Amino acid sequence: MADAKVIPFDEDRSRSGGASRPARRRTGAGGPGGGRGDGSAAPVSALPGAQVPEPSGLSPEAEAEAEAEEEGREARRDAVDAGGSSGGWERRIAGGLAFLRRRVTGDYDVDEFGYDEELTDQVLMSVLRPLADTYFRVEVKGIENIPSDGGALIVANHSGTLPLDGLMLQVAVHDNHPADRHLRLLAADLVFHLPVVNELARKAGHTLACAEDAQRLLEMGEIVGVMPEGFKGIGKPFGERYKLQRFGRGGFVSTALRAGAPIVPCSIVGAEEIYPMIGNAKTLARLLGFPYFPITPTFPWLGPLGALPLPTKWTIQFGEPIPTDGYPPEAAEDPMLMFNLTDQVREQIQHTLYKLLVQRRSVFF
Repeated sequence: MADAKVIPFDEDRSRSGGASRPARRRTGAGGPGGGRGDGSAAPVSALPGAQVPEPSGLSPEAEAEAEAEEEGREARRDAVDAGGSSGGWERRIAGGLAFLRRRVTGDYDVDEFGYDEELTDQVLMSVLRPLADTYFRVEVKGIENIPSDGGALIVANHSGTLPLDGLMLQVAVHDNHPADRHLRLLAADLVFHLPVVNELARKAGHTLACAEDAQRLLEMGEIVGVMPEGFKGIGKPFGERYKLQRFGRGGFVSTALRAGAPIVPCSIVGAEEIYPMIGNAKTLARLLGFPYFPITPTFPWLGPLGALPLPTKWTIQFGEPIPTDGYPPEAAEDPMLMFNLTDQVREQIQHTLYKLLVQRRSVFF
């Protein structure tokens, strides 16, 4: 068989197979209606409105082989569209093996705070994402209020008995911001005293809740998250849900003023009901060194099963940023200014919480 030429195919052809293929050219050596008496191919008349394909210059055998090859390509494309491509799995496996090789050899980067961006994106976010998207069905509003570049301080309410709201806030920023920004949370001392949790928190980009670390992160252009209520917020009784506790002395405002970073108020609805705290075993909490020991309708009565959070419906809303770059450098030392800005942020978060509570239909839907 003569060598077949490579025939260029339209790369934009529909993968679904719905697009029509070019018509086969008919050739012959004569016969009734088949061609001219001299053996040459008779011209084919086009139907009205039909497009006549350009001659390919291929022999019938080569053209048939080319069509068979194209059919095979379309079958492979359909397999890719149907999720059955072995190539996709091969790439995933190869990527996973490359990731493991870098972890074993230490060929990965961490910043001065211990933040491991690759581990966070490929592992930690993959673990937390189903919890946010499927279990709590987190709805994010106002993500455009977080700047696309430069530092910013996100100030949010804190609740839920266990600090899952901070993790869901991290996923919300990571997965919804158009500039793919990462949230660096300021965590309490207890987080960095717990085994395993300490290392994971550092790898995920979190750091100690102190003014020095927060200011350095803001000046580096990072998005920093803080929950000023602290343990008073997550450990409050269920009867006080969605009532903001004291915001401390306004240290977060002073930090934002020094860095010239905007303050973005954030309101989280849904976290209060995941572990309804109906009691606090204070004696047991002191023995264990915890700020409180929660008693809920399911914990500790159901054992480990009681630690499963209720599947409430969450809403996270980011409010309009409050600029701080217009203040003079000495403003960070003005206690009255810090008090006013702290109160402004707190009131904005509380007002948004009430608004979201009125709008939601149910705790679970």
